[in-house]
Amino acid sequence: MLMRLFHGVIVTAIVFVAACSQESGDSAQSVSGDTLEQAQQSGKIRVGFANESPYAYLDSATGQLTGEAPAIARIILKQLGVDEIEGVLTEFGSLIPGLQAKRFDIIAAGMYVLPKRCEQVAFSNPTYGIGEAFLVKAGNPKDLHSYEGLAKHADAVLGVVAGTVERGYARKTGVPDQRVQVFPDPPSALSGVAADRIDAYAGTSLTIQDIVSKTTGAKLERAVPFTDPVIDGKSVRGYGAFAFRKEDQALVDAFNRELAGFIGTPEHRKLVEPFGFTEQELPGDVTAAQLCAG
Repeated sequence: MLMRLFHGVIVTAIVFVAACSQESGDSAQSVSGDTLEQAQQSGKIRVGFANESPYAYLDSATGQLTGEAPAIARIILKQLGVDEIEGVLTEFGSLIPGLQAKRFDIIAAGMYVLPKRCEQVAFSNPTYGIGEAFLVKAGNPKDLHSYEGLAKHADAVLGVVAGTVERGYARKTGVPDQRVQVFPDPPSALSGVAADRIDAYAGTSLTIQDIVSKTTGAKLERAVPFTDPVIDGKSVRGYGAFAFRKEDQALVDAFNRELAGFIGTPEHRKLVEPFGFTEQELPGDVTAAQLCAG
């Protein structure tokens, strides 16, 4: 009798474990399913952004996520059957870790395509190409017009935002690390210039122009003229794009197909014009594969 009871317990346990295994398997399959399919089913997808105008930022008047990258993302994703994007505010330096940790599914922040970043994420083809600029005090007291010029100025301090290419540009043009101050975001770098903690804040030309156009009373200006840094014998030009997890190649491919028929069209140029983008910022025929190859 004890043996029969023991046998019954074992059979029940096996059936229970098998049922749990089947249920667990179904659940795992659902969780790890294709990101594009999940977004199409739910009608929305999460995007990470770093609150940097004009690339991606919260409009203080409406509280809505806007900027060049979100505006394009809405058009492209709608064509893919995804009607809504949900913004996840993240410091720029934490965007790639946040994407990998699945806090969001796309980085929509105008992020430059760089070989080092390509090792961690998959990029769409670029949506723009752009040069550099400095934000300085009115009158440009130290006469700073290039990275190389700042490097030669013995006491000039440069400000950059954490995780951006400007940190690398500074190193490669000879600006000593002790004369570079890293800030978490553009507003704090702007405050650094205004408070004389730094002599120049380095950013993309559109970032700096946007700051100047929206800042009143701080007596700041864009350094004019300005010469883009020359690295490895070439004047640099940054190309911004969307970033995805490497395992989401189906989403990348679909996104690129729609992007190819949109970038450079009258509809695209009209869409990004309010953010300061012109025909000069069009990426041409440059691809993510070329940029990832260096």
